[in-house]
Amino acid sequence: MSSSSWINLDALWKIIVFGLLAGAGLPALFAVGLRALSIGQTQSATEGGAAQASSSLVGRVLAATCFAIILAAIGWGIYSIVNQS
Repeated sequence: MSSSSWINLDALWKIIVFGLLAGAGLPALFAVGLRALSIGQTQSATEGGAAQASSSLVGRVLAATCFAIILAAIGWGIYSIVNQS
């Protein structure tokens, strides 16, 4: 892409793509992680009468992977901010 004297179009498309990934992608990934926790979810009653939910191993592994990616993105963002100064 080219750039004009007023707008740097090369930087603009990078900002838009990064904004979509970080601004919408990470919350969507968090939602996928929460949804994965309910895969194969069963409820069992405890002695006190309260229901206790447990999810399948596949759901927990998928959720942990989603949450690990989110934590890595947060760590990378903090690292980038700290090293820019």
